Amino acid sequence: MVYFVATPIGNLKDITLRAIETLKEADLIFCEDTRHTLKLLNAYEIKKPLFSCHKFNEKEAAERILAASREGKKVAVVSDAGTPVVSDPGNIVCKTLKEGGEAYTLIPGACAFVAALVLSALDSARFAFIGFLPEKASERKAVLEKYKDLDLTLAFHSAPQDIDRDVKSLYEVFGDRNAVAVREITKIHEESIAFTLASGLAGEKRGEYVLLVEGAGEKQNPLCALSEREHILHYMRAGVEKKEALKKAAKDRGVSKSDLYPFAIDL
Repeated sequence: MVYFVATPIGNLKDITLRAIETLKEADLIFCEDTRHTLKLLNAYEIKKPLFSCHKFNEKEAAERILAASREGKKVAVVSDAGTPVVSDPGNIVCKTLKEGGEAYTLIPGACAFVAALVLSALDSARFAFIGFLPEKASERKAVLEKYKDLDLTLAFHSAPQDIDRDVKSLYEVFGDRNAVAVREITKIHEESIAFTLASGLAGEKRGEYVLLVEGAGEKQNPLCALSEREHILHYMRAGVEKKEALKKAAKDRGVSKSDLYPFAIDL
């Protein structure tokens, strides 16, 4: 059996009892960085064989994990911080296990973008997690174009050396919007900084960031940019009777027909 185990994203106390129990009972632990995971294991007096599973060897590691599970061993898979697979190695392992008919499960716990969404105070009714943006500017633009019209909060991961670049790309595609940069989540210097994409994120860039950006909002009908009179005339010139034109314009603008009637008296 294979267990994907969520680990702390900063504060080592943010780990579940079930996660500790699973790591203690595991025969093997596959991790993103053995040195990083060793610190966590030492904090809870856990000694287990550690093997690497990172983006450069994940396919090979996945085959080893599958083989070990088939031998009846209990295998735990962790990333450096948070939930494996989410912007971390693990997806290839999942696919390999699924295709091989081998059972696996998740021991849930900390997830940085969920914590950041709460700390941002942006709309959490609907949101989308995008993760890290590509290195190449053209690829970043192509990715962002897919999401620019969504009316929901968007969440991105960004390294300190990339945050200014990412904010600039967001502004170029999305235009000016409210945003929140959340850093050092669960740590002593945890911080949630509100700013606008146009103004950029001020200050020294330190720590890993989760960047939250407000949604596009409902698109306004371009006819609403016209004056009330011209809006009504637009429909009348298209052959619509005045009464119906008034009704259509009112619907476009989200107002009652009586609000627009004074503009149509002499038409």
